[in-house]
Amino acid sequence: MQKEQTRYSRLAHITKLINSKFELRPLMEHVITAISEEIVQCDSVGIYLPQEDGNFRGYVGKPEVINGMTLDMHLIDTKFDLLAKEVIETQKTIYIPDTAKDRRPDPRAVAGFGIKSLLALPISYEGELYGLVFLFDYGIPMNLSPDEIQTVEAYVNMAGVAIRNKNNLARKENLISEKQLLLDLTRDLSMSASIAAVMDKCFHYISVVLKNDNIGVHLLDPLAGAKIKPTNLSEKSDWDKEEWLEKHDELRFDPSNDPVFDEVIRTKKPLLIADVTKDERPNQEVCRSFGIEGMLMIPFVAMGEVLGALALVQFEKNASAYSESDIQLAQSIADATASTLSNLLYMDKQEVIIEERTSEIQTKNNELEKVVAELGSLSREKELILNSVGEGIFGFDLEGKITFCNAATDSILGYEKGELIGHSYKSVFDKAQLSMKSSSSIKEGVKFHKKDSTSFSVEYVLSAIKENGEIIGEVVTFRDITERMRLEEEIRYLAYYDKLTDLPNRILLEDLLIQEISRAAKSKGNIAVFYLDLDRFKMINDSLGHSYGDLLLRDVANRLRRTVPDEAIVSRQGGDEFTILLPEFQYHNEVLNLVERIVNSFAEPFSLKGSDVYIKTSIGISLYPQDGQSAETLIKNADAAMYKSKEKSGTYHHFFRSEMSDRSLENIMLENALYKALENEELEIYYQPQIDSRNNQIMGAEALLRWNHPIKGMISPLDFIPIAEESGLIVPIGRWVLLNACKQLKIWHEQGHTDMTVSVNLSGRQFEEDDLLTMIESILSETGLAPDFLHIELTENQIFKNTHFTIDKMKELKMLGVKIALDDFGTGYSSLGYLKNFPIDTLKVDRSFMADITKDKDNAAITSTIIALAQNLGLDIIAEGVETEEQLVFLTAKDCFTIQGYYFSKPLKADALTEKYM
Repeated sequence: MQKEQTRYSRLAHITKLINSKFELRPLMEHVITAISEEIVQCDSVGIYLPQEDGNFRGYVGKPEVINGMTLDMHLIDTKFDLLAKEVIETQKTIYIPDTAKDRRPDPRAVAGFGIKSLLALPISYEGELYGLVFLFDYGIPMNLSPDEIQTVEAYVNMAGVAIRNKNNLARKENLISEKQLLLDLTRDLSMSASIAAVMDKCFHYISVVLKNDNIGVHLLDPLAGAKIKPTNLSEKSDWDKEEWLEKHDELRFDPSNDPVFDEVIRTKKPLLIADVTKDERPNQEVCRSFGIEGMLMIPFVAMGEVLGALALVQFEKNASAYSESDIQLAQSIADATASTLSNLLYMDKQEVIIEERTSEIQTKNNELEKVVAELGSLSREKELILNSVGEGIFGFDLEGKITFCNAATDSILGYEKGELIGHSYKSVFDKAQLSMKSSSSIKEGVKFHKKDSTSFSVEYVLSAIKENGEIIGEVVTFRDITERMRLEEEIRYLAYYDKLTDLPNRILLEDLLIQEISRAAKSKGNIAVFYLDLDRFKMINDSLGHSYGDLLLRDVANRLRRTVPDEAIVSRQGGDEFTILLPEFQYHNEVLNLVERIVNSFAEPFSLKGSDVYIKTSIGISLYPQDGQSAETLIKNADAAMYKSKEKSGTYHHFFRSEMSDRSLENIMLENALYKALENEELEIYYQPQIDSRNNQIMGAEALLRWNHPIKGMISPLDFIPIAEESGLIVPIGRWVLLNACKQLKIWHEQGHTDMTVSVNLSGRQFEEDDLLTMIESILSETGLAPDFLHIELTENQIFKNTHFTIDKMKELKMLGVKIALDDFGTGYSSLGYLKNFPIDTLKVDRSFMADITKDKDNAAITSTIIALAQNLGLDIIAEGVETEEQLVFLTAKDCFTIQGYYFSKPLKADALTEKYM
């Protein structure tokens, strides 16, 4: 049972890490640690993750160094490792108990490490493979049971979920980053008025994505039609632009007739050639002259037509390859650039034509001056339209009537071609909203109206139209930014809100709390921070599934929203933890009233897919300014107070006290020191004699653990035993106590005291360990001690926790031959009717009944009843905590003769006990 609780605790901890902002490597290390602690016979655990080249490389493992190599130096070769190949192909767990009978494992690894057994598992989720896990021994077979394999699979599944979540998060972040990059590119391109400026922007964004500045572009000649020629080179390229152009002329290289350019133009797709020397398509002479070892060609495509191609070259062999996603993003940059490029190429062609026509007209006589003027006016209007292809543009005269607009304006506003001409600009925008002062700067934050009266957000530029120095109208260039604003809002939401509950997340809560602290500091007001943790949430998640858990979290969030006052803020910290910020309260009762409302809101069941579930919450409260001056401190202290609520059964809330924080720090330091206590030989065993009062002879002794800290001195078991229980250290410490107590008893037997027994307490966690019987049996075998001289002490509450499990485990202990004593009897909640069902040899009367036994009738009656009960059941009886002669007289009068307590002796070291009694 305890092992299951430990496993659930580990899985819960790993789940909490997955649901929080986490780094993958530490989380994988938690998985490795959990597996290695579950499978004690396993000598090595390793997680291998796929690489871009298709191989699997070591990521984390235990031990970190194998045969002088760190794990990340290990690669799985599926040519030799047929086991790994089969796991990759089938995505199924394979256990090989004897490698000598199976040829699938890599024979080099089997021979090198002396592997006798091996377990290989896929890290997968919903059919997608994320990695491999290997468990193996170094010469002693693991002998894994199906339950152990299932346990390992559970942890590996958690690893799959973690990697899947991390990949999804990375993909989402990359998608947002790519969208923002393309938005930035579009904005920059809209501000670029020349091909050189456009290409500079393109080069910059391409180099950001592909990490390569050696970029050149070849474009269509605006006048020569299909003729492609070298046009621009990145300023950061290793080549000088002048030399680059001269080299093209010197080699007489014509991209229009080159197989590589031809394929890119024909397919309209990117082309990657990693090694030009192994490909027949590139011009080898050109590649040698420019020093090119590899190349990536990206076409510029606008409206289905190829405008040219962009070439990224590499001057080193075996340079790092580009990923498919990066190439696709680079193509998107090229596509966005091509749209602007198409307009500018068309403009260049038009400007050349206009210049030629103007030159011809200027040679004519003065009779054509009027025609020239009209043509110039027409050219200016066309130029404005051409400058904004893809964006809306329209002009209006001094009376406010629209005189011209481009096709994009009609399309965006929903008008037919020419329908808008003659309308007032007021049908498109409100003059009060739009800044009517001409400016070349981009403005936003206003709404334009469509024909159907719907409105949308725009980014616009307003410019004056002048004729002979006189303003004859205005021109507006605009762009619909609705989608960009939606994306920006989505990004803001993802950054500051919890997607599951729509509540503010931890980041936003801290920002809001900082603001409230600033206000409260000025007004000398008060703030309360509530930290809530749902009780038994993990049990619901594990038993009903995560979909039920998500429904419950949403319902809890909705109830809390309805429960708190309007000025309060509800937030989700993560997992099943919530926080409530109550600002500017005046009276302490306001905090208590909110606590009562929160507790009452959990009184009604939660309906989850037709099933009613009751759940409670533990609440911790910190107050500003007395419990902290910063947001981080207030939240941390409220969290500490919440854990105090969980410690006391039935307690719903707890206010923070400074000793909680001090105590937590002290516990952490004590736990760290306890890890080293065994290794540093700081732990000691004291023995308290058990005396037959009829002859004052020693019958046995109880082994009691003591910790002699090198600095703090003796530390009370009341302080360190609970920490050992919680951290799991009680298991190795308990084995140490049992082993050394048996060794000491064996020494006493060899000295002639052959009737001596020793009693050793087992904690609840030790008792529930699966290998408890094996451990006790091995210690008895190692020390050569007869089992009937070893008494195992269990507490009353411990054995009544899980009756069927306990009885079975106790019967197995009895089959080993050891004796079982029921410690602290009378203090728990056991039914005396059940007592006869347990295979117990001895009852120990708790020391609490010894106080005032001669004066307190209740204590006397209870003690008498326990003694009579033991005698009637044929059990031995030992009285603990006997300190006075009056207590001894009372007990012997009831025929209770075996005494343990300060009346005879305090706990002693083994040497002192030997000297005093033997």
